[in-house]
Amino acid sequence: MSERWDEDEGVVVETRREEKVRRPRMYRVLLHNDDYTTREFVVEVLRGVFHHSEGDAVRIMLHVHYNGIGVAGVFTREVAETKLRTVEQLAREREYPLRLTMEPEEDDDE
Repeated sequence: MSERWDEDEGVVVETRREEKVRRPRMYRVLLHNDDYTTREFVVEVLRGVFHHSEGDAVRIMLHVHYNGIGVAGVFTREVAETKLRTVEQLAREREYPLRLTMEPEEDDDE
């Protein structure tokens, strides 16, 4: 807490600026459809890595299947990158060509 001192005593007055805290930029992790990765594996990934319920995972998987792309989740950059790498590793281990990308969300402040 800043205190105000009498300037006659040779003490400097300290003024603190109010700092504006900004929310971190968020990123969408996108799943891309392919002809080889099984629907079951995509649901497994959506449940295990992205923590979706069974129903939501199936809904997202079907959206990706019919539309070619879908959002697995929205996270800070570091979390999105980690989830993306985790899923890519799981897909490699199972020999699936599942592709994921990430993109920044639109920022309301800009």
